[in-house]
Amino acid sequence: MKVAITGGAGFIGSNLTYYLSEERPDWKITILDALTYAGNLETIEPLLGKINFIKLDIADREAVTNIFATEKFDLVFHLAAESHVDRSILSGEPFVRTNVLGTQNLLDASRAHGVGKFVHVSTDEVYGALGPTGRFVESTPLDPTSPYAASKAASDLMALAVSKTFGFDVVVTRCTNNYGPYHFPEKFIPLFITNALEDKQLPLYGDGNQIRSWLHVKDHARALLMVAERGRKGEVYNIGGMEEAELPNRLVAEMICERLNKPKSLIKYVEDRLAHDRRYAIDYTKINRELGWKPEVHFQKGLPETVEWYVNNKAWWTRVKSGAYLEFYEKNYRNRGL
Repeated sequence: MKVAITGGAGFIGSNLTYYLSEERPDWKITILDALTYAGNLETIEPLLGKINFIKLDIADREAVTNIFATEKFDLVFHLAAESHVDRSILSGEPFVRTNVLGTQNLLDASRAHGVGKFVHVSTDEVYGALGPTGRFVESTPLDPTSPYAASKAASDLMALAVSKTFGFDVVVTRCTNNYGPYHFPEKFIPLFITNALEDKQLPLYGDGNQIRSWLHVKDHARALLMVAERGRKGEVYNIGGMEEAELPNRLVAEMICERLNKPKSLIKYVEDRLAHDRRYAIDYTKINRELGWKPEVHFQKGLPETVEWYVNNKAWWTRVKSGAYLEFYEKNYRNRGL
């Protein structure tokens, strides 16, 4: 089995690669990654003797076509994406280029060159915001509220349309917020962990009561393998966390401070994000019923383990928190009162 993982040097992609290397050691895995600010070759360095790596911008149609014509992949996990909401608010163009045009390039190349299955990895943010009750199901209307979420919704619809039009075996997954090792530290949990370790303020948007459902990245990787092997063509599968992991951001920030023995006074309430979705929650009944998947890592165990990973891997995240990262951090928070 020849497998391509786009975005495999990023957070979820790298964790998926490690998982597949253990669970399916006979698979020949190739990572396709542009190594932008959020992609880090150092993350997958221990695997480079076992897997193949090709630097690729998926928005480069000719390059995508040439690689797929040469490699003849059997299975594609498509995770490459611009994924940070705040960056999309500053500029939506890179999100359209990568998430929409890039996805179309991959779909076209996959159909043309014999790919058997295409797993398109998306997000629950395409559904928009929830009220105080209920959960997203696969039939929930798409109602994205950020340029990032809109670009992902567009790529979802394109992938599903290709499946309907051509009979191509595409499956779309929509997952809730992930956490775990190798998470780029501009996102909420790794940002707060690393800032706390440096005794810097933790910029919490608005009143901090936005509710998110958290899923450990290893649970996500396990779901993606199940979907790849047994998911039905043209279907959408929601991948969600446990009910106990649906928590307000304020509480998660306090849990991080407590774990690191840092004062909660480090938490700094700043101006809220534009159109900040108030609540996300996923109903994962479908994937549980059809494939037998459910989350296994409890947040009360997974968060402390994640905190310890950042404590023990300071060299990794200090190298990441430099250059382009600092430029964005200062631009994003300069006018928010931090």
